[in-house]
This record gives sequence, structure tokens and C-alpha cells, in this order.
Amino acid sequence: VQLQASGGGLVQAGGSLRLSCTASVRITGMYVMAWFRLAPGKKRECVARIGDITDYADSVKGRFTITRDDVKNTVYLQINSLKPEDTAVYYCAARKYEGNYDNWGQGTLVTVSS
Repeated sequence: VQLQASGGGLVQAGGSLRLSCTASVRITGMYVMAWFRLAPGKKRECVARIGDITDYADSVKGRFTITRDDVKNTVYLQINSLKPEDTAVYYCAARKYEGNYDNWGQGTLVTVSS
């Protein structure tokens, strides 16, 4: 499956962004979709995922919301109350329910200024 991510940008602290990830195939019932982020000097972090359930990293709970559009085969990550520490390249990824994250989008940069 091919994934196309978009929506990153430069935003001030406290602002919002919505990231999008469109898959080349049907994802509903087939794939768990997730957003990861990679910041300089930090480990890659899974911030949100959606499949049969949705869950979030503790660092983003209450500020990030992951949703899925079954018609468009698109997953969104709504990011509110952005903080400078949210600055990272955000990647969407997909895995089958019994598999690993083998499918990755190209990454989209989110930069939060203080």
C-alpha cells in the first residue's frame, strides 16, 4: 500500500494543524493506521493509531485526534494546542492487523515556534 502524507507546516505555539494520509487501497477493516513522529535527537514515537480501537501516546492525549474517512481511504491527525516540543517530521504508517508497520508515507514536517 502506498501512503501520501500532507498537511505539515510552520505554526505558532497554541495553534492547530491537520495532517492527512491517503492510502492507495482500502484501509477499513484491513489495516491499522498510525502516525509516528521523529524529532532531532529523539526516538521515533507512535503518537496515535486507529484500527478497531484508537489510542494515543501519553504526550499527546487530549490534544491529538486521529480519525479515518472510509470513503477516501484517508486518515487524519488533528493537532491542537501545539507546543514547540511537537516539532518533528510526522509519518503515517500502515500495517495489517497481524503484521508490522511495513508501509510508510514520505513524512511531513511540523515546526512549532514559541
